[in-house]
Amino acid sequence: MSHFVTRIATIEIPVSNLNNSISFYTEVLGVQTDFKGENAAMLSFHQKGVPTIYLVETKNFQQLSFNNIHSNVEHSVIDFYTPTLKDFYNWLEKKKVEVGPLNINEEGIGGFGFKDPDGNQLSACNIEHWGQ
Repeated sequence: MSHFVTRIATIEIPVSNLNNSISFYTEVLGVQTDFKGENAAMLSFHQKGVPTIYLVETKNFQQLSFNNIHSNVEHSVIDFYTPTLKDFYNWLEKKKVEVGPLNINEEGIGGFGFKDPDGNQLSACNIEHWGQ
């Protein structure tokens, strides 16, 4: 069996105000703006193998999130990695970013949700998966 797809290239995020979103993502995630057009921008972590983030301004805006029908928890479709989960959580709170509860188990593994200026549900975790 042949495998044609080898990684995620880009994550596309709908936004209502491109400039506000660029400011949020560059400040909160530390990404760099590789391209900025009239209605879209490409942001990058500048690390090999890490997907870029493509912000697309739209008038037909729909927030990125979904509810788990079993737990009624709102989930994100994007989970960002941080080795300093508690510090990142506290920093976001100080920046007045809307954050959900910080969930950490006995082994110190966990995560939390947070929202961008448009209410897109994002999350952060300190879990490194195989190959990362």
